[in-house]
Amino acid sequence: MFKVNGFRGIRMVLKGEILTVLPSSFLIFTPMISIKKCHFKLYKPFGMLSQLDSNDPKQKRKKLFLTGLYEFPAGIMPIGRLDEKSEGLLLMTNDGKISYAINRSGVEKEYYAQLDGIISDEAIKFLNQGVQIGIEGKKYMTRPCTARRLDENPHFSAANTKLRLGRHRPTSWISITLTEGKFRQVRKMTAAVSFPTLRLVRVRVGSITLNTMHPGEVKTVAQTQIDATLLVV
Repeated sequence: MFKVNGFRGIRMVLKGEILTVLPSSFLIFTPMISIKKCHFKLYKPFGMLSQLDSNDPKQKRKKLFLTGLYEFPAGIMPIGRLDEKSEGLLLMTNDGKISYAINRSGVEKEYYAQLDGIISDEAIKFLNQGVQIGIEGKKYMTRPCTARRLDENPHFSAANTKLRLGRHRPTSWISITLTEGKFRQVRKMTAAVSFPTLRLVRVRVGSITLNTMHPGEVKTVAQTQIDATLLVV
């Protein structure tokens, strides 16, 4: 016990070190710094990972990352993921609560999938009802979703030349809207009904759309748009 200007303090020994605990009158409180919330939407190109960086030296040398598209502010994170061979709408935010809400609250995510073959009405019916796929070595029945054939091919930028489109048989396009997001779910679902996905483009998350964006393009998203997306659930 000791005194400073008439106030009592305490000294303690912890693992051989002397700690001095001052009275509350001497504590200095640092005000919390308010970080401005910011959100973006981008068109993730084919062949790019849905992450900002990697701790794997080999991956860091050979893969493409989101930081190559834009100088994002500190603390930014992708909301969900698109696999390396998928493309389209990816949202980014520095608000962890928003990221969690969009990923976990059943916000709709719509994809356009180009399939190997002309999909049948029966196959579309199965997709809508839910199909059995494999997730981490276990069987999983997907939730009912909204799948429909597109009467006209969507107007996207030319597909990456690595995609083998129409090499063996004609292709068809469908729209499929999910409220869940298992790993490679759309690809597994269309494969389950015998129409493998050749090209996959996410076009909508809630009320936020890809519209006429081009691969690699980045745009800011207003807080009101984020709020509207969460209200759609």
